[in-house]
Amino acid sequence: MDIVVRGKNLEVTSALRDHVTRKLSKLNKFLDHQNAVATAVLSVEKDRQIIEVTIPLEGGMLLRGEESTQDMYGSIDRVTDKLEHQFTKFKTRMHRYHGGHGNPPPAVESAEEVSAADLVRKKTFPRKPMSLDEALMQMDLLGHDFFVFANGETDSTNVLYRRRDGSYGLLEPR
Repeated sequence: MDIVVRGKNLEVTSALRDHVTRKLSKLNKFLDHQNAVATAVLSVEKDRQIIEVTIPLEGGMLLRGEESTQDMYGSIDRVTDKLEHQFTKFKTRMHRYHGGHGNPPPAVESAEEVSAADLVRKKTFPRKPMSLDEALMQMDLLGHDFFVFANGETDSTNVLYRRRDGSYGLLEPR
């Protein structure tokens, strides 16, 4: 796995870069020889030391983790633990749903800044049909509260969302 480390409002020292590389390299055991590129963005906001890690996987899946503490090294350790948990969850679900085979569902591919008055961010994603189970898995892996997807059974665009009580809801057009 290739690891790209960038700084935002922060100069990335060689010690920080080495620590991020060493920690994220431990995730190689989960990748099954995929040529993944992990992107780590380190930033500072007031007294918060933040790291955001994004790892696109084969089949369009996307694993993402973000942590913030008052110590950058602590944030790096915590995000690595979070990503290990996501990988384990992903592998378990892939084995359960696909018997360890098949392509996982697509994920959000890119984010583009726009300059409208109230619109801060625009995200685009592929419209590849997926099942409700695949959409639920992708939403959980991304850690989002909602997920827009093309339902393969109804050929319509649906919104899957997490309710306050922890259950899930589905919005379907008529």
